[in-house]
Amino acid sequence: MDFTDLIESKIISQDKLETFVESLKNANDKVVFTNGCFDVLHYGHVNYLAKARNLGDKLVIGLNSDSSVKILKGESRPINNQVARATLMASFIFVDAVIIFDEETPENLIKTISPDILVKGGDYKVEEIAGADFVIANGGYVEIIPFVEGYSSTNIIKNIGRD
Repeated sequence: MDFTDLIESKIISQDKLETFVESLKNANDKVVFTNGCFDVLHYGHVNYLAKARNLGDKLVIGLNSDSSVKILKGESRPINNQVARATLMASFIFVDAVIIFDEETPENLIKTISPDILVKGGDYKVEEIAGADFVIANGGYVEIIPFVEGYSSTNIIKNIGRD
């Protein structure tokens, strides 16, 4: 398998999600799930995702579709389309799977995957995290990883226009 095939194999389509989830359960791996737009990747994202992966055996990322990013971030976003964003995320060695979802929150995806650990960035409280109650009720836990100060996609986008 060449590297392009390896990266593409990590992007799980909705029609293959059930088979993928079954493979996770059969492997008895501790599954970590996080989600986000990941529009303009930066050091903070890499730091956050690497720390998330350190919590378990597999890191699964729910990636907001282009339409859900527009709802969350505004009409001028995303900067990078969902295929580009999914490919970039899947290229990380510590990412095991990327699944694009259309809803505003990944709650349905979380219920389908039923991860052992749900991870979000430091600007959240557990009670604000979509799917947290489901994960906890099913024996998992929620981990909040602090942000690396000074890094955000929004700030990078704003700074680009300052030439």
